[in-house]
Parts: sequence; structure tokens; C-alpha cells
Amino acid sequence: MKIYQADSIRNIGIFGHGGEGKTTLTEAMLFNAGLLDRMGKVDDGSSVSDYDPEETKRHISISTAVAPFEWNGSKVNIIDAPGFFDFYGEVYEAMALADSAVIVCSAVSGPVVGTEKAMSMCKKAKMPRMIVINQMDRENANFDKAVEALHDKFGVACVPIQLPIVEKGVYTGYVDLTTMTAKKFDGKGEKDIDIPSALAGRAEELREALMEAAAEGDEELMMTYLDTMELSQEEIIRGLNLGILSGDVTPVCCVAALPNIGVCTLMNNLVHYMPTADKAPIRPAVNARTGEEVEIKRDGKFAAQIMKTVADPFVGKISILKVYAGSIDATFSAYNPNAEKAEKSGTVYMMRGKNLITVDKLCAGDIGAMAKLQFSNTGDTLTDAADPVKFAPIDFPDPCISLAVTAKKQGEEDKVFAGLNRLLEEDPTMQIEKNAETGDVLIKGLGEMHIDVICAKLRNKFKVEASLSDPHIPYRETIRTMAEAEGKHKKQTGGAGQFGVVQMRFEPSETGEFEFVNAIVGGVVPKEFIPAVEKGLREAMNKGVLAGYPMVGIKATLYDGKYHPVDSKEVAFKSAARLSYKAACAKANPVLIEPIYRYEILVPNDYMGDIMGDMSRRRGRLIGTNPTPEGTEVIAEAPLSEMFKYATDLRSMTQGRGSFRSEFVRYEDVPSNVAQKIIENAKKDEEEEE
Repeated sequence: MKIYQADSIRNIGIFGHGGEGKTTLTEAMLFNAGLLDRMGKVDDGSSVSDYDPEETKRHISISTAVAPFEWNGSKVNIIDAPGFFDFYGEVYEAMALADSAVIVCSAVSGPVVGTEKAMSMCKKAKMPRMIVINQMDRENANFDKAVEALHDKFGVACVPIQLPIVEKGVYTGYVDLTTMTAKKFDGKGEKDIDIPSALAGRAEELREALMEAAAEGDEELMMTYLDTMELSQEEIIRGLNLGILSGDVTPVCCVAALPNIGVCTLMNNLVHYMPTADKAPIRPAVNARTGEEVEIKRDGKFAAQIMKTVADPFVGKISILKVYAGSIDATFSAYNPNAEKAEKSGTVYMMRGKNLITVDKLCAGDIGAMAKLQFSNTGDTLTDAADPVKFAPIDFPDPCISLAVTAKKQGEEDKVFAGLNRLLEEDPTMQIEKNAETGDVLIKGLGEMHIDVICAKLRNKFKVEASLSDPHIPYRETIRTMAEAEGKHKKQTGGAGQFGVVQMRFEPSETGEFEFVNAIVGGVVPKEFIPAVEKGLREAMNKGVLAGYPMVGIKATLYDGKYHPVDSKEVAFKSAARLSYKAACAKANPVLIEPIYRYEILVPNDYMGDIMGDMSRRRGRLIGTNPTPEGTEVIAEAPLSEMFKYATDLRSMTQGRGSFRSEFVRYEDVPSNVAQKIIENAKKDEEEEE
């Protein structure tokens, strides 16, 4: 493939709900561009962009894949994004790579949740977009019904530029509404036909809507349209291009990707209507030395951003980058201002699915890849060391579900965590952390399937298996009343003995932290043994008196005691303190307390009742609600123990439309009936360990 400049490059993301045919459409485009001998199939695991073993196994897209091809004198970088919500981190990477979007929806179901999410992301990013109604070959396909649903959800700015011709239930051709000509598919291409009389009225109606939309974006065109109620073909196309670029117009096309019907026409429309890379906005950037905002110019010094990382067990780390300014070739050593390190020069590639294709250089506006960058990760900038800049980071969604991860085979813990750390490089929405209280190593992700796939990649890429389980809840214990107790440690076995006695008072701490008060007078406990008493208490508090969870929020006062001038030692006073702690806390109304989290849940208004009822069943309580453009934000508090699988349940309740954020707020008493079960289970676990 020859080297293309920004004015001949189009970076187009393919977005939409899972199962709507995005990958099949990408495959058809590659086939039509002459890059494939035959079209692969998602169900067979033979498509170019679904190459990961888990994608082949599950018949879904999991990772964003780049698929460049040449068409009508242009280079088109297709970015095929997953549609399932567990992999929306990949969608954010695709959005960062793309300059415009194709949103795919089904002619059978019309726009669904994934369509809404894709449209929302495009509007937020002010990204030019086109909607493609796919699966026109399916039984019950209904273009008009799908368009009506698009108007209901997104407004009349969604304007068809094609009207399908369907004969006896078969998609056979289309009316081009910009030229008011009809085409019929003949197996080899298209041939001109007259507009079917049955469609003439509908075609005129849609053309009128198209002219109105085209006129909206330009004052001169609007005056012409108001004067004559007509626009020429050239005026319609000019108005459409202006409206698409501004995001005010969303053209609607139709195809049947699986049998590859109408896809060549779509490819022509993409090159005709989707803006070239030189018209796309450049990501905000700052001077890496001063932090001041800078304006990046495409003809300036080299500047690119890594938008995605692939952890390949054979090639190593592959960094997919978007070049915003200048160019890069195999002789150029890029500087990474995020890591403040220079990367060695290396081969520059174009990536098509999993295949790396060597190129002479990458120019501004293009998408390519480099392998084995030592210091660079997703979101990092690569730039000229003489004039370093930093691009704005990619704003990824936060993980919303956590599971405990362990090695399936004993002794393979290091391999598991080494593999997970490699996978962290390619998945910024995944997190690994160790809970200091419970000892669990937690793997965090966007959903249960997301975490399952991470473990599958661990097995496929690094030949090591992990086990998943629900995390332990970091319960704690505390006391609610005051109690006193004596702790006495006396040991005499011949020779030097051990002796220590403490009188202690335990009560709830006003600060919520552990407080130790030395109230000894008269030296009844010598000062050199006081630290041993405090140390013994701190060690003992790691295990509470109810279920063995850490004891917190205690004020411990040492007010009396005894010692022996010969036999008293630090170890004796440590033991005496532990005995006093156990005896007093058992009498001081000990309680189990649990972590309470605050949840900010964003849902469409239709689901408010379900969300609030479900929160009540989870022992949660409503704090308030806030109206938002997307629906309502429900603010609630609930125990962590009831919310581990909330990400999955919320998607189920809202058909994928709901989202949430959470943060820890405090600890609260566990209700007695729930606490009793926790205590019983803790005792059983302790007995099994013994």
C-alpha cells in the first residue's frame, strides 16, 4: 500500500450493539477491496478482525481491531469495535482512533441499547457519523420501521440517503435519494433501473426531508430552499457534507453485509461523505515541559498517541498509534514525555487484524503500529524530543465489579500475576490490587464476562490458569460499651519465670481509631513494659472476639497492674494485655460492622421504580435523585456485601442502559440476624482450617 497523506485518509469506527453485523460488514469491505479471497465468518471464527481465540470461541468481538484498505483513491482505516458492554474499554480506544463513525443497527430490531450508547458517545465527542441499517436480507427486515424508530430516538436529523427496493421479501436494489435514480443488484454490481412506481411517493417524501436537512447547515442553501423548495444534486451533497462534518446531519444507508449486498455502495458513500483526516480535530495537547496548551499542526514535528496495546506472546507488546503531526519511519527515535524516556527506533507497521504489515513511514492523520516499545503504554504520547508535547489521556470507564483471583495450581502464583500484569498493558479498564485486610488479590473489570475473558487470555497467551471466587468482605468488629478486665500472665518452669498483670479499661474511641492511654501511677507497671502492653493489644486486635475480624475503634486505658522485679519481662506483659483484651471486649457489647458504599446510579426514568425496589432488597437506602439529560441519577448507600454482582444485575434490570459509580463512605453495624450467620460461617471456616 502506498503512503497516503491526511487529505486522502479516513479513520472510520464501526460501532453499535453486539450481534448487529459490524465485523461481518468490515469483512465484506476487505473482500470488496480485494484483500481477501473469500469472506470469513464470525460464527466460523475466520474473520480478519476477530482473531483472538476467545473471539473465535464466543463468536463475538472482544477487542478493537484495525482494518485498512484502499478505495477510490483513498485509504480507509476501519476500526471494528466490540458491541458488548463488558468490553467498552475497547470502544473508548476505537473512539480515540476514529475521526468519524458508522453506527450499525439491524433492519429487524431497529435501534437498540448499543445504538443509543454509540450515538451518545458520538454526540459527546462531536464526531461525524452515519447510520447503516444492516441485515436487509433477514426475514422481517423493515427499513421504514427502523427509520421511524431512529427518528423517535434521535430526531429527524437522521435522514435516509437511500431507500431499499424489496421485491417479494428480497432486498434487490435501492433508490439513491441524492440523485433520485434507482439501482438493482445483478450479482456482479449494479445496473440502472427506473424507480419502482410503488416507491415513487415514499422516495419523494424522503428526498424532501433530505433537502431540508441539507439546507439546515448553510444559510445560502437555506435561502435557496425557502425560495424554490428545491435543491440541486450538487447543493444537496454540499449541504450534507457540511451537516455531517458539524454533526447536525446523520445520513442513513442500508446494506446486507452477510451476502455482501450494497456494501460497495456503502464504501462509495463512506469515501464520499465521511470527512478526511485533515478535517478532523486534533486531540488537545500541552507542552511537556511547561504544561501550557499548544496547538498541534499536521505539518509540524512528529507527534502521535498510543491508543491501544496488544500483548502478543510471540511478538511482544504491540502499540497501535494515531499520528497527529509530522511522520515517523524506521530511522526515527521517538521520545515518550509521559515516561520521560526515549524509545529505540524500530520498524513501522500497518496492522490489519492480527497481521503486521511493514510500511516505509506513517504520515499525519494515519493509524499504524510499532512493536516492542519498552517504556510506552496506552494513552502515552510519542513525540519529537526537541519539542515534546503530551496529548490528553483517554478517559476510560472505571471498573465496576471485583473478583478474587488465585492460581489454579499450587506454586503457579508468580506466573499468574506476571501474566495478569502483562495483560494490564493492553487493558486499561482492568485493575489488580491486593486487599490488605482480607489478603485477597482482586481483579477488577467492567463485568463478569470481561473478567472471564481476562482469565481465558491468561490461559491462551501465557499457559497458566487462574481461579475466581467472590472476594471476602472486609468486616470489622468494635465495642459499644465500656468494660474492664484483668490480664494475668504467670509462668514458672524452673529458672527464670514470666510474670505480668495489667488492669485495663476498654471503651469506644471517639476518634474511631485505636487509642492507648497510660494511666499508671506509682510505677506499679514499670515504664519499660508500657510499650509491650500497647504492642500486645495491637497484635491482639487483629482478631476480634466475635468472628475473628479486626477489632477497631477502641480506647484502651492501662490504669493498674503488678510486676515482679526478677520475672517480669516484655513477653509477659504482651500476653497479659491480650488476655485483658479478650476478657473485656467479650463483655463490652461487641458488634460486627460492615463497609457501606455510596452509589451514584444513572438510569433512564423508566427504570426508576425497579432500581429503588432492588436497592431496598439489598439493605440499601435512598439518599436522593438528580435529573440528568440521560435520565435520573439515583444516589444511594448500601452494604458492599450485597453489591458484588450489581454491575451484572443493573444491566439486566435496565437492558444495559444503566451505569454506576461507587465509593467507600463508612462502616456500620451489621443487622443481628445477618451478623449471626456471618459469625457462624467464620467459626465453621476456623474449624475446617484446624
